[in-house]
Amino acid sequence: MNNIHPSATIGKHVKLGEGNEIGPGCAIEDGVVLGSRNKLWMNVYVGPGTTIGDDNQLHMGAVVGHLPQDVAFKGGETFTKIGHRNTIREYVTIHRGTKDGTSTIIGDDNFFMANAHIAHNCQVGNNVILVNLASLTGYCTIEEGAFLSGMVGLHQFTRVGRLAIISALSAVNKDVPPYMMCGGRPGVVQGLNSIGMRRAGLSVQAREDIKRAYRLLYRSGLNISHALEAIDQECHTEEVRRLVNFVRASERGICAGLSEDMEEGETLLPKKTLRAAGSQSEVVGEETA
Repeated sequence: MNNIHPSATIGKHVKLGEGNEIGPGCAIEDGVVLGSRNKLWMNVYVGPGTTIGDDNQLHMGAVVGHLPQDVAFKGGETFTKIGHRNTIREYVTIHRGTKDGTSTIIGDDNFFMANAHIAHNCQVGNNVILVNLASLTGYCTIEEGAFLSGMVGLHQFTRVGRLAIISALSAVNKDVPPYMMCGGRPGVVQGLNSIGMRRAGLSVQAREDIKRAYRLLYRSGLNISHALEAIDQECHTEEVRRLVNFVRASERGICAGLSEDMEEGETLLPKKTLRAAGSQSEVVGEETA
């Protein structure tokens, strides 16, 4: 049995599972599919073409499946698909796809904090955390276990790999490879997410291989193709295969790394020099007081 507040609005052809709580002022549009044991707090909006699984929490003012903020949107039937056990906090916005027949897809066990934004056609995996005001523009892909800190902004089509972490206030316009720690404006790789890898249960061997792969990719002076060849020869764990495949599949290119005079894991960006990932050339930025 579902508990639906009298002030909630339920559209036509809505399919509800069992044990849902739908609070005051909620609006569920036509054709929504809502699984079981979900809780929608007050004033939640769920747009047409949205499918939501089981055991999700949608807090006050959350907007899921509304029209995309895309000037290319010309109408048509587009979708939002959300899995199970997600926490969607106050005023989070998740928009549906742009092109006819396309979807924005959210996996399972994610935690989206207040005012986070997920734009049209994004794909978010499982166990992802978006801290307050983190913003994904269109067509971004976020892999399992990634962590985006407060007020992070991603350029459209950007990919963030498994267990990568991005520090607060960063602006990222290139792909962030799996297991990396990234930050700054623009975002650069500053080291490895060692704590995240341990917490995720990666083996000692896997972590050692990832560290070796990181040094080849970002610290050896090899170009990217040669670095990947060296990684293929020296590292053989499944986790490193994921890293290599991610880099090879990149269309935007991967984030640059710190210059050689910066320490791994340092949280501040160099003001003078960044060394491009896999390149011996240097990109010189402005010196500011």
